[in-house]
Amino acid sequence: MGMSAGHGFRVLGLISGTSVDGIDVAVADLHAEDGTVVLTPLGELDVPYPEPLREGLLAALPPNPCTAEELTRLDTGVGQAFAAAAARGLEELAGGTADLVASLGQTVFHWVEDGHVRGTLQLGQPAWIAERTGLPVLADLRARDVAAGGHGAPLASTLDQLWLRGLAQDTGHPVAALNLGGIANITVVAGGEPAIAYDTGPANALLDLAAYRVTGRRSDVDGWLALGGSVRSDLLVRLLADPYFAAAPPKSTGKEHFNAPYLDAALAGVGPVDPADLLATLTELTAATVADQCRRHGVTTVIASGGGVANPAVMTALARNLGASTVLKTSDDLGLPGAGKEAYLTALLGWLTWCGVPGTVPSATGARGPRLLGALVPGAGPLILPAPLGGTVTRLRVAEKAV
Repeated sequence: MGMSAGHGFRVLGLISGTSVDGIDVAVADLHAEDGTVVLTPLGELDVPYPEPLREGLLAALPPNPCTAEELTRLDTGVGQAFAAAAARGLEELAGGTADLVASLGQTVFHWVEDGHVRGTLQLGQPAWIAERTGLPVLADLRARDVAAGGHGAPLASTLDQLWLRGLAQDTGHPVAALNLGGIANITVVAGGEPAIAYDTGPANALLDLAAYRVTGRRSDVDGWLALGGSVRSDLLVRLLADPYFAAAPPKSTGKEHFNAPYLDAALAGVGPVDPADLLATLTELTAATVADQCRRHGVTTVIASGGGVANPAVMTALARNLGASTVLKTSDDLGLPGAGKEAYLTALLGWLTWCGVPGTVPSATGARGPRLLGALVPGAGPLILPAPLGGTVTRLRVAEKAV
């Protein structure tokens, strides 16, 4: 795999997060140098879902009911939307050529029972992507980890452990990678120990829900409502009483849990809450639960990414909760575009499977061991996989794109 001439192995990564706002696309060149995978970001795009598809997806999410017919329509709709996004990504970011597409799809259900994940469903039929691009597609990246006893999440731990291990060794303290999507998750990377990663609780999921109720818009743009409100400690205490926050990792959660009924149950126990105060309190919930878990692991550096980074109310509350002794940076500060981080992660997972390298960190997902991830759909021609890389990949270096 020591391909240095021309481009390395080029992967286009696709994912839509739990906020269901659209499809993140990123293209990366990847190659191995000894035990290091070198990732060169070639660019990222955010492609919004067509509005009827977005509405259909939101209507199908728990606690709403959903039929097999509706799931089939959505699986096709998301597959076609991912295919169109991939075609755009190839044209705009990759000069028309890539070797593989990796798709994390659209999660619609994460089945957790008694703290164990029994199954997880991502929509976005990969055949549409293969048909449209002619490239092989790696999809269903979470299922194998679940089958091996893991949570199938957070898969970001794979990238974070490889990427941040050096920083943790240099500073001599654990580093946390924080993703602020619909749900917040952290990966704690320490020099010599296996990474730990889990969902800390809600991030944008409840903020977007509350903003929509209050303003009719999808989100509290730039956090202006939250910044104008005050934290209602009585409501915060009720929200924090949820047993998820006290449960030990590994653990994962989603909109099946942190949704309108959860919010309504907390609101039912307090007097009327001003809209700005509601947003300020939910912002504090995210910041407090993230900071609490960072303290638990002795983290002194937090590298944030995801949609929540663009919300000043969230970042201000987070910095205050973390305290002056903890450094808060974004992944952009370290050369990895935060807006596309999950799509770059998807591309990395694609490359790992293609090279025969396991894509999971068992200490993070809780699985019985590392596993090769995903199901491969052939492109226009037969699948021709390279000889397995052999050995392990222990580091990731983000390289700058040659201009």
